[in-house]
Amino acid sequence: MNPIAFTIFGIEVAWYGILISMGILFGIGIATYRAKKEGLYNDVIIDLSLIAVPVAIVGARAYYVIFSWDYYAKHPEQILNIRQGGLAIHGAIIGGVLVGYLFSRYKKIKFWTLADICAPSIILGQAIGRWGNYANQEAHGGPTNLPWAIEVNGVRVHPTFLYESIWNFIVFCFLSYYSGKKKYNGEIFILYIILYSVARFFIEGLRTDSLMIGPLRVAQVISIISIIGAMIIGSILRRKKRKY
Repeated sequence: MNPIAFTIFGIEVAWYGILISMGILFGIGIATYRAKKEGLYNDVIIDLSLIAVPVAIVGARAYYVIFSWDYYAKHPEQILNIRQGGLAIHGAIIGGVLVGYLFSRYKKIKFWTLADICAPSIILGQAIGRWGNYANQEAHGGPTNLPWAIEVNGVRVHPTFLYESIWNFIVFCFLSYYSGKKKYNGEIFILYIILYSVARFFIEGLRTDSLMIGPLRVAQVISIISIIGAMIIGSILRRKKRKY
């Protein structure tokens, strides 16, 4: 697949950027609808997105560059070149959560309510954005003879981007359904972190382009930390709810 979707006024527009933008727009639309159901003011998600989206992109790129510093130290001119890929979702989540927390404090909105509203949109955006990896022929796994393998540079490999995209769509549907049954504020976001991290841990083991810390895959380490941290925070929030 050609990574360039089309050219306009001499500028090449990449599928990677189009798909990430689609994920963001769909996510904003769904979160806006959910925010209205929660009784928040009409433009709360737009106001949040104007800050959170740029910070999330910077965070995603910074995360990727930090853990690929051996390359970028020798090619600093490539640090800002995100057209060819190189955005790490964990960096985006960290940046987005930080902005969401500060935004909720400033607007006097309960952080966990806002986090629950946004969680399904985040995972949906990830599901759509993963197809940008397919366009760039990246984020794939090792060789396989499975019937759904894709061909990259003449080799049939695991379409790990597809595995993650399908799982993310399933999680999106589950979170959307379960939102009306949640037992405490923050549960939807906690479930998002746990469900995504469990799948990412196993899928990452199939990939051939993982960011590494020595012999360890960064995404697997972060996934384990995220699962443990989310379970602890969820337990605390659950106990607080019971007290009331």
